[in-house]
Amino acid sequence: MDAEREGLRILLTADTVGGVWPFAMELSSQLTQLGDRVLLVAMGREPDAGQRCEATSIYGLELHARPYKLAWMHEPWDELEAARQWLHELADAFIPDVVHLNDLAHGDSEWQSPVLMTAHSCVCSWWQGVHGEPAPREWNRYRTQVAGNLRSVDRVIAPTWAMLKVLQHHYGALPSAEVIHNGRSAFPHAATGKEPLVLGAGRLWDRAKNLHALAAVAPRLPWPVYLAGDVRDPQGNETALAHARVLGLLSASEVQQWMQRAAIYALPARYEPFGLSALEAAQCGCALVLGDIPSLREVWGSAAIFVDPGDPAALEAAINLLINDDALRMNMARRAQARARRYTPSAMALRYRNAYLDLITRRRTASDRVRSQPVPVTAGAHA
Repeated sequence: MDAEREGLRILLTADTVGGVWPFAMELSSQLTQLGDRVLLVAMGREPDAGQRCEATSIYGLELHARPYKLAWMHEPWDELEAARQWLHELADAFIPDVVHLNDLAHGDSEWQSPVLMTAHSCVCSWWQGVHGEPAPREWNRYRTQVAGNLRSVDRVIAPTWAMLKVLQHHYGALPSAEVIHNGRSAFPHAATGKEPLVLGAGRLWDRAKNLHALAAVAPRLPWPVYLAGDVRDPQGNETALAHARVLGLLSASEVQQWMQRAAIYALPARYEPFGLSALEAAQCGCALVLGDIPSLREVWGSAAIFVDPGDPAALEAAINLLINDDALRMNMARRAQARARRYTPSAMALRYRNAYLDLITRRRTASDRVRSQPVPVTAGAHA
């Protein structure tokens, strides 16, 4: 295929708020090393200085960013429409071989290229995971829009089979869908050894991460508990977390340093479609204590200790078990680190690139088939 030999032109969307950004950075870095060009279109909020620096360090990536709301944010509809027009202006100038969307919006646009959409998370599955019940009626428009977008694209990707299952539960059958696990570059190992501390990281305001449960059991643990992440939600509300030592929003390198120090990483999540932070912690040699949910079971198997997210006593017992048993803690850390080697950026990028090429081939085959159809002769026409 000509595009494969010459390199692909990929329009890739991302948000600057959560785990989609490191996903986009890893994928873009791998694709550009393969000779592809990536037009990265970021929304959600303005990229910070660290994010811009990260993007500009990738040769072959061109970043465009505007703080348009994402589909899951409060009343995003006008800004989603403005973002749609902006995306099409960029696409008309860039002429991508494939469009890769990473927000559950814009799939129903009239794209001139094949479209792939990765469903990193969604409000309906988040609400079910956090509250144990369907999302309320005020999310009906979101539900309808997301279902239409998922069914309009050429392929849907989920980061785990568990996530794909809940997508189909909430939005209906997705005939062209597959699972591609996320990948993360392993951090260089620190020269210093592990310290007696427990770390949790993520959006501290997000009830899905359940890090308030970790903060609640902190006074009953012999080791200090540190929490890294933003305490302020997109509406500006701040989450108070007593007892734990809140580090606030850190850069990626700062989080890495804490993971290299921590002996135990805890994420008692109620909802987590993949869990990049757990992967990063495992790469840094942490023993893992995770919420017992299908997606985390799928990713980590027997390489983590799992606890009921709604049982603080079980969380406390699991962490104390690792604290009090050095051999078990080190064994679980080794198992997590070994399991983490499955989830590499190169493996992830090759799967995505194969999906791109397949969609491009299908689109060209369909176009060739249409062009090869004989032109019907109308009644009364003469040779």
